[in-house]
Amino acid sequence: MTIMLPTRPLGHTGLHVTQLGYGSMGLRGPRTWGVRVVDESDAERFLNLVLDSGINFIDTSPDYGICEERIGRYLRSRRSEYVLATKCGCVYTQHEDHLQIDHVWDKEVIKRNLHTSLERMRTDYIDVLQFHGGDADTLVRQGLIDQLASFRDQGLVKCIGVSSKLPELKSLIELEVFDTFQIPYSCLAPEHGDCIQQAAEIGAAVIVRGGVAQGGPDAEIQRPALNDVWSQAKLDQVLPTGMSRAQLILRYTLSHPGVTTTIVGTCNDQHLTENIAAAKAGPLSEDLRAEIAARVRLAIKK
Repeated sequence: MTIMLPTRPLGHTGLHVTQLGYGSMGLRGPRTWGVRVVDESDAERFLNLVLDSGINFIDTSPDYGICEERIGRYLRSRRSEYVLATKCGCVYTQHEDHLQIDHVWDKEVIKRNLHTSLERMRTDYIDVLQFHGGDADTLVRQGLIDQLASFRDQGLVKCIGVSSKLPELKSLIELEVFDTFQIPYSCLAPEHGDCIQQAAEIGAAVIVRGGVAQGGPDAEIQRPALNDVWSQAKLDQVLPTGMSRAQLILRYTLSHPGVTTTIVGTCNDQHLTENIAAAKAGPLSEDLRAEIAARVRLAIKK
């Protein structure tokens, strides 16, 4: 019997998404940033592999290089199979050897981002349009939330959200106008845990980014500060036999009751397979999750 990926309602939007989503920044292409560059044939193969593996939520942004174009080029015929989230407030300039990125809170920028995304991804609607940052005062004062709501009324987007973090996040949640919140969180970086719960309590969906914290000590991309938390919390002592560090971190994230979906970015087949296996295995036991949380709290206080 094939075990399907578990799903959850995307807040009150009427959409349902797999608890494991795909963060597509790794498909940004050359002349952007970082060292990983995926060619066209691999991008096509991997995007289709994501859907073939049962994932139905894809997150992207207009300032992720050629990522949106690749989604449109290779997944247009499968548009009905996935929930598509992108962002706005993005100003970007492609230089010869890098991509320069800024975020600007202006109606013309927002409008241009939406229509560029629709064109690039060869679709007539976006499921989730998110502000790529911003603070509550600016977004309200500039009329940008009303602008996104008007896009929703026109059917250009199905729901509106914001990708944010502390300290701006609390006031954004208090507005009670967003359908979704994209929030960083993992057992190694748990400071947004209360915000996740607050967002869930008002009926919003929570999309977690950084949910495997780049995989911890075994990650391809290393984050020394997160590795230090792992070491100081002595999490290897509670790592169950047969479970990798990255799988423990991902399953911990999926264990938070307020989390709707966790977007994990990879272009590696083996990592995708491992992430899917972790998601299918489900949340950690309450006892193990509590033990990890206690150890990390002590490690962070040191």
